[in-house]
Amino acid sequence: MENLDRACAELGQKLSEHKEVDERLLADALSVLEGHGVYAAFLFLEARGEPFGKKLVQEMAEFLRKTPKSAPILGSDSSKSSENRDVFAELRELADDLDQLLFAHQLLVRALTYALYHAKARKADRG
Repeated sequence: MENLDRACAELGQKLSEHKEVDERLLADALSVLEGHGVYAAFLFLEARGEPFGKKLVQEMAEFLRKTPKSAPILGSDSSKSSENRDVFAELRELADDLDQLLFAHQLLVRALTYALYHAKARKADRG
């Protein structure tokens, strides 16, 4: 059985290690995700136009394309490479399945929460 909490923790740590990590953007993205949903969070990050925001979109989309391993949430068309997939089209398709959409929401809330606190801990360690 796959440990999804561990997968979220690994994504959170990976996001927090990005050279352009921005705690405020992580907190804002988490707030948008919790208040307005998955699609809005991706759109918010894309609209910011910042390198770290775009990195978050890429990493979160790739996470949903691989998680869970037995039946990934996004990306029924595995013939296309990650760069050629339209994440917003995939998210619109995801909205047709409320259970999967809520599942994605829960996973991303957890991953972004972990990312935010990893970033805070890293900042505290640097002093």
